[in-house]
Amino acid sequence: MTRVTPVTPVTPAPDELITRARAWLAEDPDPTTRAELEGMLAASDHAALVDHFGSRLEFGTAGLRGPLGVGPNRMNRALVRRAAAGLARYLKAHDLASPGVVVGHDARHRSDEFAADAAAVFVGAGVPASLMPRALPTPLLAYAVGRLGAAAGLMITASHNPPGDNGLKVYLGDGAQIADPVDQHVSSEIDAVTSLVGVRLAPVGAVKVLDDAIVDQYVADAEKQSFTPSSRNVDVVYTPLHGVGGPVALRVLAGAGFQRVAEVTEQAQPDPDFPTVAFPNPEEPGALDLAIGLASRRQADLVMANDPDADRLGAAVPNRQQTGWQILRGDEIGVLLADHILRHTGGDDRLVATTIVSSTLLARMAEAAGVHYAETLTGFKWIARAAFERPDLRFVFGYEEALGYCAGTMVRDKDGITAALLLAELVAELGSGGKPRTVHDRLDELAAEHGAHVTDQWSIRLPGPSGLAKVVALMSRLRLAPPAQLAGRPVTEVQDLLDGAGGSLPPSDVVVLRLGRSRVMVRPSGTEPKLKVYFEAVEPVRDSDVGRARAAAADTVGRLRQAMAGTMGLDADSR
Repeated sequence: MTRVTPVTPVTPAPDELITRARAWLAEDPDPTTRAELEGMLAASDHAALVDHFGSRLEFGTAGLRGPLGVGPNRMNRALVRRAAAGLARYLKAHDLASPGVVVGHDARHRSDEFAADAAAVFVGAGVPASLMPRALPTPLLAYAVGRLGAAAGLMITASHNPPGDNGLKVYLGDGAQIADPVDQHVSSEIDAVTSLVGVRLAPVGAVKVLDDAIVDQYVADAEKQSFTPSSRNVDVVYTPLHGVGGPVALRVLAGAGFQRVAEVTEQAQPDPDFPTVAFPNPEEPGALDLAIGLASRRQADLVMANDPDADRLGAAVPNRQQTGWQILRGDEIGVLLADHILRHTGGDDRLVATTIVSSTLLARMAEAAGVHYAETLTGFKWIARAAFERPDLRFVFGYEEALGYCAGTMVRDKDGITAALLLAELVAELGSGGKPRTVHDRLDELAAEHGAHVTDQWSIRLPGPSGLAKVVALMSRLRLAPPAQLAGRPVTEVQDLLDGAGGSLPPSDVVVLRLGRSRVMVRPSGTEPKLKVYFEAVEPVRDSDVGRARAAAADTVGRLRQAMAGTMGLDADSR
C-alpha cells in the first residue's frame, strides 16, 4: 500500500515567483484577476505573490476548494478551465467521454461563470456537456449524473465555506464523488495542462442547457423517500442559509405531505455574501439563531437548515424542559435517521455505513439489528464506495458526523433535502399515537440499550499563508511525541493511519488516540486550512440512569478537549 506523506510547502525564490506570476498573467482570461495580479507586480508585493503563487490548491474532498483570487492557490477562471481540461483528458484517455459531462453550480460569487467556462472547455475538447438549468443544490447534480447516464459531473460549489471561497467537486458516472486512485489520476491530468493556449472553448450556444425536467424528476423521486407517509403532524421551520436549497426542499416537503413548514424570510433568497451569519454552516454557533427565533414564536416542533449547496442538514428541537432549543449534533441526527430507517425496513442484507470519526453507536445498533456495517475514511466519497464494494448487500443508510446523510441509492452522495424529509417524518412519528415522545426520549432509549455515546468536534482554523505549514507541524509533533496520558487516563493505543488501518482502510492523515472506551482523533481538514479534533466517550447505563451515564461521558469529553489543547499548545476555546 502506498504511504501518504504530508509535505511542508517550500517557498520559491523571488525570481521564480515573478516568473510564475508573469506566465499566469499572459494567459489569464479574466480581466478582474489580471488587474489583481498587475497590482501585485507593480507593488512588488512579495508576501502576496508567495500566498497566491508559492503553492497551489490540491485535490481534497473529491475536488478543489479555496478563496477566490488570482493564481494557482486561488479559485479563478484560469484554474477552472485547467481543471475542466484535465478532467476531459482523463475521460478521453479512459474511453469515457461519449456519455458526456453534467455541470452544475450554486449561487456563490462567480459560480455561474466558472460553470459556463467548464462546460465550454468540455465541448471544445470533444466531450459533450450539459449545464444544469440554474443555480441548484449539489445533490441534484449528483442525481443528474446517474439519471442521465453521464460519464461524469462537475459541481461548482464551496459548500459551507466562507463567502470569499469557491470550489468544484468531481463525480464519475456512478454518481459518487471521485476517490483514490481516480482523484490522483485526474489531478495528474490537470497538472499536465501546463498552458491554456491549447485549451479550446466551444462557442456560445454550443453547450446544451437542461430544462426543469431534471429538477421535477429529482423532486418526484425525493418525495418517495418516505417510510411512514401518515406521520405528517409536525410544525417545521426551515432555512436554506442564503443558499440554493429552499425552492427544492420546500417542494419536496410539500409534495410529501408536510403542510406546516415556515421558511426564514431573511435567509430565503440566495446571497453569496451570507449577510445574516458569520459562517454559512449549520454547525457554526449562531447560524440557526434566526430559525430558532421564528420557531420559538411559532411554537414549532423542529428547526431544519441546509447549508448553501443543500448537501448537509442541521437541526434543532425544543430542549427537554421545553424552555428553549437544543441544536442536534451530526451524530445525533445520524443515529436517529439510522434508527428510523432500520425500524421501517427489513432483511439481513441491509448495509449501513459511517466514517471513522463518527460515533461508534451506529456499529452497535447495526449489530443489534443483525445488519451489515461498514466504517470508512472521512468523506462521502468513501461511504459511497462502501456500498459499491458490497453489491450483494442493500445499502439503506450512510452518514458522517459533519451533517451529511444519505438514505438509499437515489443519490450516491450526501443529500440534505431527502434527509430533511426523513427527519421531519421521524419527529412527526415520535409525536403521534397515544403516548407522544420526543427525539430526546428516543435518544435515551438508544443509550439505555447501547450505552451513552457522547461526541464532540473541535475545529481549529489556521488561516493565512503559513496556515498549511502550521497544520503539518502540529500533526508531525503529535506523531513524534504522542501523549502518554490525557485527563488522567492512560493512552492505551496510538494508531497512525498514514499506513492505513492494517490494510482495512486506505492511507489517511489521521492520528487516533485510544483511552479504553474513549478516543481522540486528529486530522487536517480536506477543504480548509484547519485542524479537526474529534472526541468520543462511552459510558454504560446502569440502573436505567441514562442522565448520569451521559453526564459522565460528557465530562470525559470536556476534560479530553482541555488536555488535547494543552498537548498541542492551543486554546481549547479557539475555533
